[in-house]
Amino acid sequence: MSRRRCFLRCESKSSLYLLPKHEDVKSQWLRFIFTVTPQQHNPKLRLCSRHFTDDCFLNLGEVNAGLAKRLFIKDGSVPTLFGPSCASESQLNSSVENGPVEEGDTLGRPPKTWNRLKLTSARADPLLHSAAGPKKNTANVTKVITVSSDEDLDICDQDSVASSVDSTAEEMFIDGLDPVLDRPSFDIYTPEEDCDSEANLQQRKRARLSSTSATAGRDGRDKEDDGSNEIWHSSDDADVEPPHIDFTPVQEPGPQILPNRCSSPMQFFQLLFPKKMWQTIVVHTNDYGAKCQERKGKVWEYICQKDLKLYIALVIYMDMFKCSSLTDYWSVSEHFSLSFPAKIMSYQKFLSISKALHLSDSKEDVRNSFRKGTAAYERLGKIQPLYQVIREACKTIFHPFQNITIVERMVSSQDRTGLKRGMKNESPNMGYKLFALTDCTCGYTWDFFIYEGKSCASQNVGLSYESVMALVDENLLGSGYKLFVDKFYTSPTLFRDLLYKKIWACGPVWANRKGFPKTTVNRLSQNAPRGTMRWIRDDNLLFVEWKDSQEVQMCSTFHKAYEGDTVQRKVKGDSHRTLVEVPIPAVVLDYNRNMEAVDSSNHITGHYRALHKPRKWYQRVFYHFLDIVVANAFIMQELMAKAKNKKPLTRKGFLEALILELTEISPLD
Repeated sequence: MSRRRCFLRCESKSSLYLLPKHEDVKSQWLRFIFTVTPQQHNPKLRLCSRHFTDDCFLNLGEVNAGLAKRLFIKDGSVPTLFGPSCASESQLNSSVENGPVEEGDTLGRPPKTWNRLKLTSARADPLLHSAAGPKKNTANVTKVITVSSDEDLDICDQDSVASSVDSTAEEMFIDGLDPVLDRPSFDIYTPEEDCDSEANLQQRKRARLSSTSATAGRDGRDKEDDGSNEIWHSSDDADVEPPHIDFTPVQEPGPQILPNRCSSPMQFFQLLFPKKMWQTIVVHTNDYGAKCQERKGKVWEYICQKDLKLYIALVIYMDMFKCSSLTDYWSVSEHFSLSFPAKIMSYQKFLSISKALHLSDSKEDVRNSFRKGTAAYERLGKIQPLYQVIREACKTIFHPFQNITIVERMVSSQDRTGLKRGMKNESPNMGYKLFALTDCTCGYTWDFFIYEGKSCASQNVGLSYESVMALVDENLLGSGYKLFVDKFYTSPTLFRDLLYKKIWACGPVWANRKGFPKTTVNRLSQNAPRGTMRWIRDDNLLFVEWKDSQEVQMCSTFHKAYEGDTVQRKVKGDSHRTLVEVPIPAVVLDYNRNMEAVDSSNHITGHYRALHKPRKWYQRVFYHFLDIVVANAFIMQELMAKAKNKKPLTRKGFLEALILELTEISPLD
């Protein structure tokens, strides 16, 4: 059986791409391959990823970080790399590091970037080195075909399938810790207790978590001084000014659309949810619904784009008017009924769409299922291409202001899939974790990705490091940005590397995290009064300890230790508590102001999901995508209205207008 390969006979296993359907782009591909466009050609010829520059890929950062497996190219991308002489600088370096170009190869093999561990096969897919530049284009995903052969099925990539049982490292991640960067205490249990019983495992876990808390964290470190000359300074000691970096974004921060292009909520919504995606979802839903009904000996009632719009309108409507059960929205009670849902769609039709909602080609899903356990298996195949389309649309129509943050969001689900679950203490049902880069000024979600499970890449510098680096791309953002992160991400290694990329960073830090100062000379005592602070500077990194109701540790690359700021706190006196002004470090004050502006709790579809409880994981992810689209559309409407000196719609008014437009009902009806 002959295996698929690049038409230019590249020998390495890279992602393969079919000829595009657009005639102009197809002609450019053919001219690249044949020099002169032939009158006849094989419609199924393919080119590999080696022939495209880095800016042609949608998810190059995630692949380089080990957070995704396949490279997806943008719609309209044209191959330009034909040999080593035409390759980009990163690809040329790859050729040198991996040996000379082999006979039949068009490029030398790129290295496995981000220090990934070796795969079980020496012939695993190479990854392109990231040198992506900004490209302002609402991109869609071109169909990607991954090389597959009999010998491919025998190759099991270490990253292909996540373990179904949480290891100690996975448990730490679920509890908000990074197994690479958070050092456990080695005095937690005695050698006699070192056994694998369930009781001892739970005891170890509790001890590990307690050793990483803010107050007990110092017990997890060596209590003896490390012999260095470092000492903790007080607020009276002067600190140096941090280095200055000009704020130079790639684009003007804010909306990137013409002021008169959008005026209605539906127009803002369709900026993020393109019209052709409606038809794609309708086709796949009809195909999947007909297949399921055929198994039961029933006939599927085909839906159209209008039906899908009505369905989404009702899902949003259910957030505004909450009932205790789904059937209550179609109640026929004379006194306790809602007339709107029944006027829009019958209950049976709504329920059938809910069950059959599908985002991908069912035939491709079957082919993908046979690849499970191999490197070619795509865990997120059932949400492609909507996943990449929405991500690219979010980045295209808006550019973040200076203050940004990384937030974690959870899609609750009870399915058994290859995706790993996280955020254990956020919900009793747990779910799948998303990492999102959000603007602190307005709360706009600029980029996001779904955590697919532990990978070889995250075993070197940690998942928290990889997640930030995959989202914070200085080539797309610019320099001088200020990144605010929580304890899970903060590490001296990450902050130094971000500073090298001219990105500021600050956030709370675990006291036992690698790189945190070990010295105990003049450090904050446990019984210190409220408002007491200590700080220590390690080159460009500032570490601060401040006593509030609890002890707070912070790390920053752009703050001074103390700038005279104060905050009101209640302090216990002789007989009662009194309100007094206590000193507060600038890094704590700045962090609180920016993180309070980020509100990720507005889940438009949350009430519907609680009532319906979708059984498929990809359906739950779809509703979360809908949350992001509606929230971003509302924020865009706010910003555009303020830019025109007009009063923006409230959230309630925006949702009401969007529902009416989706259902094509006049506000006067």
